[in-house]
Amino acid sequence: MKVFVWITAAMLLLASCNDPKGREAAVASGTAADTTVTVQVKYATEFTVRDSAGIRLVDIGPRHHFALLPASVTVPEGVTVPSGSLVTVPSGSPEGLIPSGYTPIRVPIHRALCMTSLQLSNFTILDAHDFISGITGTKNLFNEDIRRRVEDGRIVKIGMEGNFDTEMVLAANPDVIFISPSKRGGYDAIKETGITLVPHLGYKELDPLGQAEWIKLVGLFIGKEAEANAIFAGIEERYNSLKSKVESLEGERPSIISGEMHYGSWHAVGGKNYLAQIFRDAGADYVIHDNETSGENLEFEKAYALAANADYWRILNSYPGDFSYEALRASEPRNELFKAFREHKVIYCNMRKTPYYEIAPVQPDVLLKDLVAILHPELVESDYQPTFYRLLAP
Repeated sequence: MKVFVWITAAMLLLASCNDPKGREAAVASGTAADTTVTVQVKYATEFTVRDSAGIRLVDIGPRHHFALLPASVTVPEGVTVPSGSLVTVPSGSPEGLIPSGYTPIRVPIHRALCMTSLQLSNFTILDAHDFISGITGTKNLFNEDIRRRVEDGRIVKIGMEGNFDTEMVLAANPDVIFISPSKRGGYDAIKETGITLVPHLGYKELDPLGQAEWIKLVGLFIGKEAEANAIFAGIEERYNSLKSKVESLEGERPSIISGEMHYGSWHAVGGKNYLAQIFRDAGADYVIHDNETSGENLEFEKAYALAANADYWRILNSYPGDFSYEALRASEPRNELFKAFREHKVIYCNMRKTPYYEIAPVQPDVLLKDLVAILHPELVESDYQPTFYRLLAP
């Protein structure tokens, strides 16, 4: 019987290599995952992928380990495999090959819950909304396709982190739930459902390309390894090509600061933050470059001491209307003391008008080009239209 199963699976896989529609059907039915595609992690540091005796092993952070099994694989007696599982295609039975401490997961999955916009961005770039069965909410959600799916019930809203609706979670019938340990949590109730929780640690990546590379992990879950590899290769090529052009420039680099006052403090990204890396790659000197943290809250006086003479000032907020220098002055009168304010060199993105967190995590190449177009406009085409960042009009 096992021989028949493996012959059938092999025939489906071989046929799908020559017939894309056939492969899509096989993946949709849960009978195939791409055994021929190598998934190499180059920039991300929070997950690794390796093959061991035909089983694909995924390690997420230091504590989360998954053995990825295709639906057709025979599981050893006594090993419980959750309904949802990570991806792999071994060449034979995995009996005795699942390492101790690894949770076996069936792939490709069919349904997943997403807790953050970062996670959603991975599915969006892979054209994989069909795999999303639940999300936390739709506030400030731009994507019309996801909105339609929520309206017609294909995607359910499960509440917010820390206050999940367990009944809605069960109604979504997910194979796995992507969680974000940085959030408020509230996962205890969800754990009781028995649904596999998979941490998504893309937010911890300090390299912009490392954050975008998490699309490869999602690709493993849903049988889109080849697509994820191809999409990321394009992102990588565009990012590194423009970065190389910037590196060839001679002369002094402009300085830049990020953030603004909110509720009595200024949150400044640290020198190790991925945003600080984008600034450097765009040819700017970030004024807090010697800060070894990913971010900290500063009093105005300290922020001013650091950034008073910065050439540019990057601001990202959700201002209800048309943001302006007057609005920036009204929020904190001392803002007019900054050189970048006086010389009208504020680089601005309004999250109410652009899907920044919804898609930017998988478009670091676009973020980089937006910044280079401002800092070094001679390196981009003269008619370039920015997607996220632009100079705030005087």
